Parts: sequence; C-alpha cells; structure tokens
Amino acid sequence: MKRAREREKQRQRGGGGSRDKVQREVVVPEAITVAELSNRMAERAADVVKYLMQQGQMTTMNDVIDADTAQLIVEDFGHIVKRVSEADVEENFLIDDTPSEEKDRKPRPPVIAIMGHVDHGKTSLLDALRTTDVAAGEAGGITQHIGAYQLKLKSGDQITVLDTPGHAAFAEMRTRGAEAVDIVVLVVAADDGIMPQTIESIKYAQAAEKPIIVAINKMDAYEANAQKVEMDLLQHNVITESMSGETIAIQVSAKEKTGLDALAEAIALQAELMELKANPTRNSDGLVIESKIEKGRGPVATFLVKRGTLERGQIVVAGEYWGKVKSLMDERNKQLKKAGPSTPVEVMGLDGAPMPGEPFAVVSDEQKARELTEYRIRLRKEKENVKPSAMASMEQMMAKMADKVSSEMVLVVKADVQGSAEAIKTSLESLGNDEVSARVIYAEAGGISESDVNLASTSGAPIIAFNVRANRQAKELAEREGVEIRYYSIIYELLDEIKGALEGMLQPERRETFIGYAEVLEVFDISKLGKIAGAKVTEGRVERGSGVRLLRDDVVIHEGELSTLKRFKDEVPKVQAGMECGMGFKDYHDLRKGDQIECFTVEMLDRVLD
Repeated sequence: MKRAREREKQRQRGGGGSRDKVQREVVVPEAITVAELSNRMAERAADVVKYLMQQGQMTTMNDVIDADTAQLIVEDFGHIVKRVSEADVEENFLIDDTPSEEKDRKPRPPVIAIMGHVDHGKTSLLDALRTTDVAAGEAGGITQHIGAYQLKLKSGDQITVLDTPGHAAFAEMRTRGAEAVDIVVLVVAADDGIMPQTIESIKYAQAAEKPIIVAINKMDAYEANAQKVEMDLLQHNVITESMSGETIAIQVSAKEKTGLDALAEAIALQAELMELKANPTRNSDGLVIESKIEKGRGPVATFLVKRGTLERGQIVVAGEYWGKVKSLMDERNKQLKKAGPSTPVEVMGLDGAPMPGEPFAVVSDEQKARELTEYRIRLRKEKENVKPSAMASMEQMMAKMADKVSSEMVLVVKADVQGSAEAIKTSLESLGNDEVSARVIYAEAGGISESDVNLASTSGAPIIAFNVRANRQAKELAEREGVEIRYYSIIYELLDEIKGALEGMLQPERRETFIGYAEVLEVFDISKLGKIAGAKVTEGRVERGSGVRLLRDDVVIHEGELSTLKRFKDEVPKVQAGMECGMGFKDYHDLRKGDQIECFTVEMLDRVLD
C-alpha cells in the first residue's frame, strides 16, 4: 500500500525523482526464454516483448530466443553481455589437481583387477584370498557382474579388488575394470593356456598402461604346464622374470590354496614401487563400478572413490543422475560415515541408476547438480534424435521393403544390474549381418514391470529377462497381451538362443551344381506336348526334373525345368554322355536346331551366422 501511494505521488509530480538505471552483467546462454532474460536484466517482461514486437518478432514471455537475439536485447537495454556455452556447466566437474601439496597426499591402497578367460579360476582365486565363497552363488560358476571388495592381507596391507567377468560378452565391463585400477592380475589356467579373453585382457591392460602380475592358476592339475604359459605370453609382449623380463609370474592353486602368500607379496611390492598417493581432504570423485534398482531401496550404485573422501549428506552427480548421499555401505553391508581413496562403497540416494564406467563427483549445491544432469540428458536426447537425411533413409527403407533384404528382431532387455544390461545389449546388437539383425529398444536394470510389458507389446518384441522376474501384475498383463518373457541366468545360453533365432530368419542359400550339356540335333512338334528337342548329351548327364538353361550362340535365352526326358518311347530318369534322348521344357517351346542345353541341380542350404 505504501509503495502504491509513493508511485501515485510520483505520477502526480510528473515522474520526478526517477531512480538511475542500474547497469548489470547479464549471463546469456545458447538458448533462453524471454521471461528468464528479463528477470536477469531486472526489466519488465512486457517491455522485452514490446521491444521484440517493434523489431518484427511476435513472441510471448515463454518463447525461447537464441543467444544472438538475447545479446541485442541486453545491449539495447543498456546492460553488459556475458556469453556462456551450455557446456560450461561441465567445467570444474572433475578438477585435476593431482600435483597438490605433497603434505596433503597420503598413501592409499592399490586397486587391482582380476582379469582373464572364463573358467580360469579368477573368482576361486579371490575366494582363496578372502575365504568367502562367491562362485557358489553365481549361475554356472561365472562372475556376471563387477564385484568390488576390500581385502586385508596377512601382512596388514589393504588392497581393493575388482573381480571382472570372463565371458566374451563382458568386454566393455572388463575395459572399465582396466581403466579403474592400478595393477592388473592376469589369471591363466596352467592346464588351458592363453585363450581369447586372456589376450583381450592383456590388450586392455597394455592400452591402459597398467602393470601386469601373472597368476598361473590350477597348478594342482595333472596337465599343468607353467613353462608353456610363460612361453605363450611372449607372443603378446608379456615377458616374465624367468624369461629375463619385468612381469612377475606367480604359480598358484586356488583349490589347494598354494602360492597365495607369494601373490599377495607381489601385489604389495608392486604397489610400493608405484608410490600410490591421493589427497583425502579434497572433494571426492571416482568411478561408478555398478548400479542396480533394488526393491524397497531404490537405485543403489557401487562407487570406487579415487580421490578425496565421500561423506554422507554430500551432493553427488554421476552421469545423468544426482542425489544426496543417504547411506554408505561396504561389501559386508556395514554402514560407513565416510569413504576415503581406493574404497569401494554402495551408495543410496541417487535419483536413478547411472551407467557403469561413468565418473562421479561431489558438487557444491543442488542447483549445480540439476544444471549438470539436465544438460547431459538434453545432450543425449539431441544425439538420439539425429537421423540420416529423409531422402536417403526413405530410399533405403523402400529398397529393403521391395527386396526383403533386411529383417530385424526387436528385443526388450531387463537385467539385475546396469552393467549386465549394457553388456547384453552390445552383444545382441553385434549378432547378425546385412540381412538379419537384433535391435534392443530398451535395456535397463530392475524387475519386469507393467510399463515394460506395454512397451514390448507396442513394439512386438519379446522380453529377455536376465536374473530378474516379472511381478504378478506384469505377468498377467503379458499373458493378456501375448508378450513372451524369456528367463535366463547364464549369458552365453541367452546369446546362443537369440543367434539361433536369427539364423532361422535367414533366407536359405541356393547352391547350384552343374551336371551336364546336351546339343539339340532336331526339333519335333508333337501335338499334345508341344516342341520336343531331339538332343545328344555331350558332357556329364541330364536328369528329369533338373534345372535347365537354353543357350543360343552362347547367350542364355531361357531358364526353367526339364519336364520330359525320353529314350526312344520310354520316360527315363537320366541319360549319360554320348547317348541321344528327347527333351521337353516346362512351359517353353521356342527350340531350334544347334541350341545348347545346360543341366544343373539346385540345393537349398540352411545358413548360419559367423
């Protein structure tokens, strides 16, 4: 009321006593609404809309304008422009201050990855080290996720272990494992030697420039040959100490629990040489190792803290998700108040399950967290919406429809953890060829819900469930809608089944086999049969019902089927070279003396994917 009276007095005075205009620095991003721009300039939105109308732009307060237009408005209203890019929100997310004060840097435990081929005893070796049986709980005895544990060795040293899966489908997860660690322990079975995933693991470790310690496992086996393993490693530039190299090789047996002390000692020695240190007082950052959505707990992510100390109550951003840390738990489900460098922890409080391998960091406030996640989501959607030019895609689509050259199997994937969902999606989409392919339209962690069934029903896609189940409502809806849910617990069974289904969609291969030539000596016109060729078989043989091509002056003028084959007056199944016969073509009678007849058989073979 007081302000209203004051304004009325000023109006009666003729506007006297007006305040000086305040010049402001206005931050202008790549796109901004008119209302937001006027708010930043502390001007009335109606005045900005009026100004734009004078410039010939019919806009409202809620319309979005570009940075150039916004800059003209700000300058014309007498303010200072500060142009910023949307990507600027990413600045200072991960601050690289490694060369911080030496007094602030404290020794940290080494992070090691157990890598190698499937069934070479990686998890069993870990079990021997930590004396808890993880493999018993794994379907098929295969580690399906990245597990992160902290072990205390007999010497008192602590090490953080990432147990990475061995199956080929988990290549991406193994890559992340190699990036997150300081030392790679390569497990090779003494009775099996170097295998495809062993070579992959070596490549990842070498690409990440991480030191390798070779653990030659299964030394208790009768066929064990450690010497051969070390010789085979030479082909991949891994030269062990016994071969005058620098790579430590330890002979172990997870079953008999031998050589474990020597392995632990080797890890501790390698870590000591690397002088691993981190600043525990700075803002925390690190990597997402795994994430899942648990019933009753919501999104749960496994973080590996690389630097700083993560505490309860801090605001964390990981990929497209953010949240306030509600609880920190170690691998033994013990509640922690804080987690220092090289510590793996389960974190609750995020608003979603971030992708494994995403960096996480603590940010100052909620506004910064929201800005970051909104920008990342917008960026992803823009990438997803980028399509090839309409003309090109239209032509391709019409060509495929006309020729029936491409068939696509659409799938919905649900898995227990995000890393498995991602690995299954990548593996399924790598199956197939130019004719048949699998496309995963949705791959997420968590149980099967009604929305998943609705999506599958709309897309005509079956649901692939890996270590998850459908709730009762989803199961009933799937039965009503006719959506098939296929349950799996071992990844290579899943891949083999989908590969078999894709092979069934392939058109069979037509294989043609040449069997003989005949020459037309005379043409006879028979009332009921039409024209019949009196021919002599010059090469191979001819068979009734076989495919034939009629050649005139070495040019194919007809391709069809041999309907009649006679010797004298009798129908015969085949005629050999050097013999004469009568030959009639199915629905074709333009025969001339001197024409060549080529005979062939056709087989339709089932095809397989490479």
